[in-house]
Amino acid sequence: MITVLRLGHRRGRDDRISSHVGLTARQFGADKIIFSGEHDENMLESQQDIVDRWGGEFEITYREAYRPVITEFEGTRVHLTMYGESFRESDVLEQDIDDLLIVVGSQKVPRDIYEKVDYNLGVGHQPHSEVAALAVFLYECNGHQIPQSFDGADIEVIPSEQHKKTRRPD
Repeated sequence: MITVLRLGHRRGRDDRISSHVGLTARQFGADKIIFSGEHDENMLESQQDIVDRWGGEFEITYREAYRPVITEFEGTRVHLTMYGESFRESDVLEQDIDDLLIVVGSQKVPRDIYEKVDYNLGVGHQPHSEVAALAVFLYECNGHQIPQSFDGADIEVIPSEQHKKTRRPD
């Protein structure tokens, strides 16, 4: 099981990026996302609406405090940060991991988070989006597989070179 923890969501400031973290987590194979920070019912409902309409088994939860999520997690804990060891040089992708927690920040990540995780990994060592880092890391974790559709969808995309086409599955 892969869980993504979004640290410190701030309503009004992080709405779009936090939403994109959730969308990316779902699309690239995570099973669950936990948002922490300010409670934002609109953002949580929007995330759930995506799952309801587009399908899949993806759990969305909220926890005000994120430290207990990290310390109580019983699997492997990875913090994605541009300051971390290169994820390609670490052994994390070579392991057979049953439960993985991927931590991505929003505001400045407190120093103790670096100490509470098993790995601090960088996808790149230049400033970049946590959305990009999460997408690349999940892509690698899931063997370069990206689901194209999900069970239970009310809407499916019909790939088209020039048009936006959707259909209701049978």
